[in-house]
Amino acid sequence: MMALASASEPLRAANRLANHTLYEWFLLSEDGGIITSSSGFETRTVAISDAPRLDRLFVVASLDIESKRPKRILQYLQKLAVTGMPLGALSTGTFILARAGLLVGKRCTLHWEAMNQFAEEFPDIEVTRDLYVRDGSRWTCGGGTAAIDLMLAQISGDHGAQLAADTAEQFLHTRIRGPEEHQRMAIQWRYDIHDARLASAIAIMEQNLEYVVPIDDVAKQSGLSTRQLERLWHHHFKMTPQRFYLNARLNEARRLIRESSEAIAAIALRCGFVSASHLGSAYRRLFCCTPSDERRKSDRA
Repeated sequence: MMALASASEPLRAANRLANHTLYEWFLLSEDGGIITSSSGFETRTVAISDAPRLDRLFVVASLDIESKRPKRILQYLQKLAVTGMPLGALSTGTFILARAGLLVGKRCTLHWEAMNQFAEEFPDIEVTRDLYVRDGSRWTCGGGTAAIDLMLAQISGDHGAQLAADTAEQFLHTRIRGPEEHQRMAIQWRYDIHDARLASAIAIMEQNLEYVVPIDDVAKQSGLSTRQLERLWHHHFKMTPQRFYLNARLNEARRLIRESSEAIAAIALRCGFVSASHLGSAYRRLFCCTPSDERRKSDRA
């Protein structure tokens, strides 16, 4: 819903500021009718077979994307692509464009949480951590509030930078972010640290959840000795760097267990554990439940 609102509300505001209709938009789905968002909001949609004439289309997707391969929607997107229509994706909608074969040879982006999963499924597609990417007639976006910036870029290209700036101000969006800006808050802000070497070490860990980097190598790549790294870690985080790294991998496993239907054994490997049982023992110590218990609780929620 955040990505959808961030994409549609700037268009509504642009119409209001221009005092006439610059944009109309439609929500499409495979069969039309009422669909329910991941947060429980119901929204009426038009079936793709009844879609009006469009000049651009954006795919919106969110959780549990690994199971989404809607044949008719993929075929519909392929037909639109043949016409040269600009096609885009918000958040994990990038998976749908890629599964339709429409990102071959293109740069793209998507929500940062799904980037590793995307890279595994599509190793030949270049994926970036940018807020949004335009490559020819393809627009992809990290979702969330980044969709505001993508749509402001659309408005600027269609009707000029002044209208885009005025639209941004309607949402107290005080700075229109460029596409190349990264999605995640800087590590220094997230962890309230000011040592660039510590920030570098955390970045190495976060970028290597599946293939675990030895702490000695993390220290070396960050310009520290292992002893220095451990001392700094105890000072800032009251734990060892090994424990911090393990917790990061376990938190990623927890997210995948809650938000996807991927097998727990596959999640274990994705998060640097040699087996489901290896994940399970570490998971139980941190979260006081097993991965299977976690999934059952998530399914009931």
